[in-house]
Amino acid sequence: MNAYQSLEAHFREIANFQHASGILDWDNAAMMPSGSADVRARAMASLSVHIHKLATDPHIPDWVAGAKDESLDQWQAANVREIERAFVMNAAMPTDLVEALSKAASEGEQAWRSLRAENNWTDFKPYLDTIFQLCREQGSALGDALGKSPYDALIALYQPGIDSKDIDPIFADLKAFLPGVVGAAVERQNAAGKPPLVPAGISIESQRALGISTMETLGFDFNRGRLDVSHHPFCGGATGDVRITTRYDEDSFLDSLQGVIHETGHALYEQNRPQAYLDQPVGEAMGMAMHESQSLFMEMQLARSAEFIEHLAPLIRQQLAPSVSPSDEQWSARTLHALSTRVEPGLIRVNADECTYPAHVILRYEMEQQLIAGGLEVSDIPDAWDASMQDMLGLSTAGDYKDGCMQDVHWPSASIGYFPTYTLGAIAAAQFKAAIDRDIPGVDAQIASGDLSATKAWLKDKIWSQGSLYGMQDLMIRATGKALDVGDFKAHLQRRYL
Repeated sequence: MNAYQSLEAHFREIANFQHASGILDWDNAAMMPSGSADVRARAMASLSVHIHKLATDPHIPDWVAGAKDESLDQWQAANVREIERAFVMNAAMPTDLVEALSKAASEGEQAWRSLRAENNWTDFKPYLDTIFQLCREQGSALGDALGKSPYDALIALYQPGIDSKDIDPIFADLKAFLPGVVGAAVERQNAAGKPPLVPAGISIESQRALGISTMETLGFDFNRGRLDVSHHPFCGGATGDVRITTRYDEDSFLDSLQGVIHETGHALYEQNRPQAYLDQPVGEAMGMAMHESQSLFMEMQLARSAEFIEHLAPLIRQQLAPSVSPSDEQWSARTLHALSTRVEPGLIRVNADECTYPAHVILRYEMEQQLIAGGLEVSDIPDAWDASMQDMLGLSTAGDYKDGCMQDVHWPSASIGYFPTYTLGAIAAAQFKAAIDRDIPGVDAQIASGDLSATKAWLKDKIWSQGSLYGMQDLMIRATGKALDVGDFKAHLQRRYL
């Protein structure tokens, strides 16, 4: 067995343990009884330590050096590159820190579920104190190895190749641009009058059936995945066994449906990665900004478009109100489109419209920068959150921790550095749609008829099947002709809302 073959075999074993970890993590969020939290946290911490030991095996640098002298094809060379990058990051992390982070994240997520429901910041704060202390240590260790600031090193865990120096000017541009768009869109929509509200009291069973039908329309493979319920929608599971979740509200079926569509975008990426390299680093998705681009492409670019809603409206009516006349305006495509594109500043990020959504992300990004750098302490979070919400969206969260700083699972689960990928993904999604419009004449008419084959074929060819063969910016250039650029996103918002 040569050096490259040794690397492949070793990382195939790591992938098998990651598969087990992914299913345990999904079960922790979706199915596990709350009384099992302690033993599960210990088990997942032990598994994380074992995976970390495999990922920092002292043979890896020698295998990498040997493989570089061998005759490798493009995919194999990229696999060695990704293995070497991951080794540097993994080797920078002490085993005890890996174990402590895993345990704290598992315990923090479990505590968040009950304490958020109680609006209990006092008892939640100690969990965040532990998380941010550990993440500061993590950022410092990774930053020393990568030559980055601690926060940039945490971003690199989720999206390689992007730093705060790249993000800051994009977010500054959006902070200046979005208030005008939001104000004009709200004024325009108010002048047109509110659309009729879809009736409340839609059963969870009916909503689930609609979600499954929509997932099938989008192309989700139920032979290799499933839909469940969790406190916070997510896409998880493992390679070849993709699990997505949503949460239901009988008085707001559109929220759960959009959650399903968003997570299906993630799942389509996972189910269509390069088959020959599924158990190798080069076969993994190209970072979480790219992953979020796929979920936001499906949710925002596709599912909130007038064309797709034209196709979706009869399905919604059939599943949720089969006795209603097709001419009922409450269930018309026009009404559903108006409701799906309603611009209204709100407290909850996952329910936000696409004009105000970036403000939620920028708020968290700026706070994370300060929390990791030490300019902000955990005890300062509620007041800082309230001040930022008032500044960006004109809303107060004073005393409302549940819908304020406790609303997301990311911080209690130690996912610090993830938030900027959402808006970077939205920008990339708009760029992809603009490229698809250029490359596929008449694509919107196809979408209106329910034919997504050309759109999905483009995404599979340009994004899904490429894994981590290229870096993010190279992938953007190959797919769209240019690096990540906020221009298409701004133009999209102006077209749709103004």
